[in-house]
Amino acid sequence: MKRNLDVVVISDVHLGTFGCKAQELLAYLQSINPKKVILNGDIVDIWNFKKSYFPEAHLQIISYLLNLSEQGIPVIYITGNHDELLRKFTTMRFGNILLTDKYMLKQDKKVAWIFHGDVFDASIQHSKWIAKLGGWGYDKLIQLNYFINKCLEFFGRERYSLSQKIKNSVKKAVKHINDFEQTAAELAIENEYDYVICGHIHQPQLRKVKTDKGTCIYMNSGDWIENLSALECVDGNWSVFYFDEHKQVLMQNLEEIEFNYSLDELIVSILNKSK
Repeated sequence: MKRNLDVVVISDVHLGTFGCKAQELLAYLQSINPKKVILNGDIVDIWNFKKSYFPEAHLQIISYLLNLSEQGIPVIYITGNHDELLRKFTTMRFGNILLTDKYMLKQDKKVAWIFHGDVFDASIQHSKWIAKLGGWGYDKLIQLNYFINKCLEFFGRERYSLSQKIKNSVKKAVKHINDFEQTAAELAIENEYDYVICGHIHQPQLRKVKTDKGTCIYMNSGDWIENLSALECVDGNWSVFYFDEHKQVLMQNLEEIEFNYSLDELIVSILNKSK
């Protein structure tokens, strides 16, 4: 039985990289029936894209999202830094798919300001080569972490996140996350938005922020590399969904999808929708 959602927000999937948990994301998508899908940046990792590594499970994610749009479900694709090449096509429609760099979601009398969040990252704005090198290094770290966790599972030990450990132990990383969240919330309050929804920093979050100018709800959809999280909204109520809390049931119910398309054929299909 699929769960009915008004809105689902997913970000930082990084299709085309080793760390992407595409099969888990597919299981999650198959478990929900959303009225609107918002993809908040870094869905396809164009920075680290290699045509030699784009597994079928990654293609299935794109195909599944295309099928949702063909069923009349609006799909909002907000560009991020890893898929920034798509920003030259901002505000283009592909059938029921809207490509944009930010999105205002209106629900009743409340407004959510949704964007990826890399605009706050100075390393991306001013030293792009450093950011790309960091992205490459992060993917290699995830690969190393994968093999470490396989060994830990073999010996009956709990999984371990190297990147999360680094983020939590390096004061600059912790400060960067806190500054990011505070800056996004303060800008939302100044512009009188009720919610601000970001991605980018791979840290799922939902909390109320209060300043002397007002309040707003800051939310982050996390990622599908480590946290495997998404934001869900039902009847105006937002929550963070964590795949690992429902992993056993979702993976058991994962439906096999017949898939006979290549990456080139999928790209042609998407381009045809823009005509």
